[in-house]
Amino acid sequence: MSSSELPEWMETDLQQIREAGLFRSRRTFQPQPGGRCLLEGCELINFSSNDYLDLAQDPRLVSAASEVLTELGVGARASALVSGRTSWHTRLEEQLAEFEGTEAALLFPSGYAANLGVISAVARDEDTIFCDRLNHASLIDGCRLSGARFRVYRHDALEKLKRELAKSTGAGRKFIVTDSVFSMDGISAPLPDLCELADEFGASLIIDEAHGTGVYGAHGRGLAEELGVEDRVSIRIGTLSKAVGCLGGFVAGSSTLIDWLWNRVRTQIYSTALPPLICAAACAALKVIQTEPERRTRLQELSQYLRSGLRERPHLTVPDSRGPIMPVVLSDPALTMQVASDLQEAGFLVGAIRPPTVPQGTSRLRISLTCAHQREDLEQFLKALDGSLARNGQSR
Repeated sequence: MSSSELPEWMETDLQQIREAGLFRSRRTFQPQPGGRCLLEGCELINFSSNDYLDLAQDPRLVSAASEVLTELGVGARASALVSGRTSWHTRLEEQLAEFEGTEAALLFPSGYAANLGVISAVARDEDTIFCDRLNHASLIDGCRLSGARFRVYRHDALEKLKRELAKSTGAGRKFIVTDSVFSMDGISAPLPDLCELADEFGASLIIDEAHGTGVYGAHGRGLAEELGVEDRVSIRIGTLSKAVGCLGGFVAGSSTLIDWLWNRVRTQIYSTALPPLICAAACAALKVIQTEPERRTRLQELSQYLRSGLRERPHLTVPDSRGPIMPVVLSDPALTMQVASDLQEAGFLVGAIRPPTVPQGTSRLRISLTCAHQREDLEQFLKALDGSLARNGQSR
């Protein structure tokens, strides 16, 4: 195929995407304080952000990053393995290990890189991976890239997982891979039950706390802390780009695990290290998370209030979640886009999530809150949602 043939088949594919109501356009946003943002100059209440603790623009993080920017510049200049690992990378890894209560921690350029690299490194052809069907794409891609036998299970039907674990015999190892909180549903994984199955069948449990870190647990370490199973998890992966308000991913664990990952994981070895200024900001964020638990408390209170309001509307399909992620399943992609557009006109930015991000027939609004939102924002949102659904024939 020559390069001149590419535009024709690409345009055909794009047309099919448009006809299915799945075309994604690029838009430019500017974050604002108080849970707001600017979209092409229009200020909106932002219900699409993962900055759950409102730290991305916190003056303490900005100040920490600014000081290191002046001292060391913008980029790390090389991979961490070569010469990109500065004293700020060392400091952040040490603080992450202390925060997580582990011997060591290892940074990655993104949460995606952490999931992709770690899973594809630890699992091999002769192994079997059991992956929850709602897992993030980075976990699924890591499972597939590993070359291990790939099995999909449902967290709400663990009897099937138990049967599959029992059938999996031989020399190969077994891995159970899950998000702690599923990003498009807000539902928590049954971590204690998964730990029991892992113990019973000699499997290793790998969890990604991307949407748990900073949000759950007495100290903000995540859902595993809240459920008391941290010591039963083989590998704990986290992200710095959501509640921490920065950028990057990390793994926390034993010194042996971290040393092995340092020597084996390609997405870490062959990626330029995080900018030092990001590491400084993340250190400041960890301090806030540990000293200001009221941010988590407020986030949970706001989440409970809005979820109760959504559930009072019997015509809405709202999965049984309890954190700041609240999906409203509308099923039809065109309807989902129309309601999201109506809400934008009313002053709210809400994620309109369609396949292939979610399964066919489950297109949805993905509402996510931060502790910066006000109760008045939530009340106005519910009114705007009612109005849009009524105009689109969905009020009953």
